[in-house]
Amino acid sequence: VQLQASGGGLVQAGGSLRLSCVASGGTVSIYATAWFRQAPGKEREFVAGITWSGASAYYGDSVNGRFTISRDNAKNTVYLQLNSLKPEDTAVYYCATGATGWARNGPEYKYWGQGTLVTVSS
Repeated sequence: VQLQASGGGLVQAGGSLRLSCVASGGTVSIYATAWFRQAPGKEREFVAGITWSGASAYYGDSVNGRFTISRDNAKNTVYLQLNSLKPEDTAVYYCATGATGWARNGPEYKYWGQGTLVTVSS
């Protein structure tokens, strides 16, 4: 499974972006899928995850209430809506899939995309 993340860019604080993660070479509809992020000099951080059916979504504490994850299994695509962005949200955002259940740890995910950069200016 190959993942292609897109939608990153430069946005002012308080603004919004929508990230997309498109899967190819296999289906992601049987896996939990998540977004992680990594800021310069910091460890990778879990952002949001969604179960294979889309019935359940779960979030990291720092983004809960501001970000929304969703999926369209017919399009093999997972989205991350980023609202009320803050400068501390600046990071490379990665999508990952291949986990089961409500996985929050990177090693639980088998497949990773290349990342898309989100920069939030103050």
